[in-house]
Formats: sequence, C-alpha cells, structure tokens
Amino acid sequence: MLDATIVNIALPDIQSALSFSPTNLSWVLNAYTLAFGGLLLLGARAGDLYGRKRVFLAGIALFTVASLAGGLTDSAALLLAARFVQGIGAAFASPSALALLMITFSEGRERTRALGLYTAVSIGGSAVGLITGGILIEWVSWRWVFFVNVPIGLALLALARISLTETARNTGKVDVPGAVTSTFGMGAIVYGIVRAASDGWADQLTIGSLAFGVVLLGLFALVETRASMPITPLRMFTNRTRNLSYLARLTLVASMFGMFFFLTQFLQDVLHYSALMTGLAFLPLTIALFAASQLSTRELAARIDPRVLMAAGITLSGLGMLWLTQLSATSGYAMILGPLVMVGLGNGTAFVPLTSAALAGVEPKDAGAASGLVNVMQQVGGSLGLAALVTVFGSASKSALHAVPAGDDPRVYSFVQGAQSAFAVAAGLLAVTVVLVLLMRSTHRPHRGTELPSERSPIADEIESLEYAELDAV
Repeated sequence: MLDATIVNIALPDIQSALSFSPTNLSWVLNAYTLAFGGLLLLGARAGDLYGRKRVFLAGIALFTVASLAGGLTDSAALLLAARFVQGIGAAFASPSALALLMITFSEGRERTRALGLYTAVSIGGSAVGLITGGILIEWVSWRWVFFVNVPIGLALLALARISLTETARNTGKVDVPGAVTSTFGMGAIVYGIVRAASDGWADQLTIGSLAFGVVLLGLFALVETRASMPITPLRMFTNRTRNLSYLARLTLVASMFGMFFFLTQFLQDVLHYSALMTGLAFLPLTIALFAASQLSTRELAARIDPRVLMAAGITLSGLGMLWLTQLSATSGYAMILGPLVMVGLGNGTAFVPLTSAALAGVEPKDAGAASGLVNVMQQVGGSLGLAALVTVFGSASKSALHAVPAGDDPRVYSFVQGAQSAFAVAAGLLAVTVVLVLLMRSTHRPHRGTELPSERSPIADEIESLEYAELDAV
C-alpha cells in the first residue's frame, strides 16, 4: 500500500531524470497496477496449493530485487520492467500475508485484534507513502522511493523465516485453464480501466480490452464449476454478506483513490507545496485513521451492530468528501484539514468490520482465495475509481474553460471546477457503499448476560470478542 502512493510523488523527478514523455510517464504506475491486478487471483491460490509461507517469501524476495533494480536503473524501459516485476511479487505476497494472518489467529478475539492492526496499516499505508515519498525526495533522491523497500524486504525475509509457520500443501492438479483465463481476464480489465483514464471510455482499445476481459472472466467462471482445484472456488460467493462486503470495498476504495489523486495535485499545483509538505499535509488523516481503528475495535463494535457501525463510518467519510466539493482557488490548507480528519475517522471506523465481513466463515483451505478476493476488490476499485473520476474531472475542466471569471487563472479555475465534480461523484460512491453495507444481514447485539440469538450473521462471529480486544498503538 505504501508503494502504491510513494512513487506518485516522485513522478516529476523520475520524468526529468529518465526523460519520460508525458504519455509514457503514467506507465510507471500502470505497469505495477497491470501486473498486480492481473495476477492477484493466481497468486492467492498459489499459496493454498504450494504453502502460504513459501509463496509469501518468494513474492517478497521478487519485490525486493525489483525495487533494487528500479532504484539503480538509468533507463526508462528498465524502470517500467522493474515496476512490472514489483507487481508480480506483490500479487503473490499480498494475499498470502492476509491468508497467513487468518490461519495464525482463530476467529474471535485474536483474529479481530490482528485484523484491526492489519486494516489500520493497510488503509494508512497510502497516506504514509505520500509522507515518506516527500521526505525521501526532499532530502535524498527519487531513487530512494525504490531503495527504501530493500532493507524492509530483507528484514521481513529474515523475520518471516523464523516466526511464520508453513502451511500444508494441497494435493491435486493445478487449474491451468482457470489460471490462464483469470490472469488474462483480470489483466484485460485492469488495462482497459487504466487506458480509459488517459484515452477515455470511448476509445476503441479501451472498449475492446474491457469486453475481452469480461468474456474471459465469464469463461473463467464456467471453468471453475468443473475444476477439481479451482483458482477461486465458487462457494466463496454463496454468502450474501460476504458478497456485499466485496462490492462495498470496491466502491469505498474507488472513492478514496480519487481523493488522494486530486488533493495531491491541489496541494502542489495550486498551493505550491513541496513534495515534503504535500506528504505531511496528509498526516492528520493517518492519525485520525489509527485513532478511529482503536476506538472501533475496543469500544464501538462491542455495542453497535457491525453494519450500522460500517454505515456510520462511511457516512462520515462521505460528508468529508462533500465538504471537499466546496474547494476553491482561494482555499487554504484549513479547508482540506477538516475533510481529511473526517475521512480518516470514517474509514478507521468502517474498515475493520468490513474486512471481517469479507473473511468470516471462510474455511482454512480457502484462506488464500478469500484474501485474494479482498485484494482484487481493492485493486480494481482503486483503478476503476481513478479512471472514472479522471473522466468526470476532464469533462468538467473543459466545460469550465468556457466560463473563467475575469482575473482568474484559467488553469487553476478549470482544475478546481473539475476536482469539485470529481469529489461530488466520489461522495456518491460512498453513498452507494452505505446502501451496500445496510443490505448485509443485521446483527442485533444483546447486552452482556442475555442469551445470544440462535441465528448469527458471519460478521457477528468475527466481531463477537471485539469488546475485549486491544489494538496496539502504532
């Protein structure tokens, strides 16, 4: 998650150092996105088949080597290749990490505490990436946005060998048709979304790529009904609450990625913040997020129905997003601070029960597949949301150029008008997310000492001991 944003803030320096054209520069991000999104389902199932610790270590090792290569290269083409390999490593390591957490901690108090930490670090990683990137670029060099992964990766490899226990390997044939259709189907979908952000939704290659991806994923679903060891067992989609949690994650992340994208540009291009100041500007969001995660895990979830808790948190984030629609060319940082805190508090409140809902009731043998689906929804949601919001931004910006008030900078005015429209659509996505979580099965929390109802939702099983859980200070 840190790597998803730390490179963003280094793009101007990378473009200058390696002579990227404006068109090709976006592929510093897209090469990673394409490999990561395309291989997530395969990477998730590989852990179930070959051992999650083994696959996790292999993914981290590949990611670390690619990071070193990216920092050392003086070639634009080699940097793109390194970013693609980073994406491959992440696609195998990320789902295995969450799967290892699931099997290490049993459902209830221990797993909830672990998920609280995992979720807080995960959704805080984007903001931390902006801060870290700003510091490294300001004080050292853009190359250190890649080099920073190397000592972390080496330490992780050493500690993981000592502390993690290998999981049993499943016997059976590898689902080759499923692997091929899922990888190329997801890759085509991600490529289509990425291209839409730069070339528009009406672009023929965009339409063709999305259509090809949909056909392949449809074929993938058919293959999975007949496979003895499917990449993604279709039984994962038999639980309504789990399915709604996947969709809610997709729309929630879609909204958040747009916020980071446009606020970063506003801070640097309108307020003229340095890379370091831009990163530090997001610090209140990270602090609010960790604080809300702790409060949600320790106090609120023990007293409030999880779906109500999720809806309240996402509503707070939505109100913060609506506040950002009032941004103007004369707005200062004070105008941004309030929304950042609201979004941090809202997401921190909602993400722990949302993650629990996606994993509750999953059998250990399907832990990798379940983790992969969580990552897929997050990845596709971010790419899809950014492409959609960039499209809205572009249309509104062009329209604004025809009505620039006298004395205003046309570039700044059109940017602000486009960003306002994008924030409005992002708020709409959060409203959809609230509806999705309210459609989940209701959990009525009784007072302590009363008898529990006989029928419990999957979220209730995962959240039951939140009353006793403690979230370590980070």
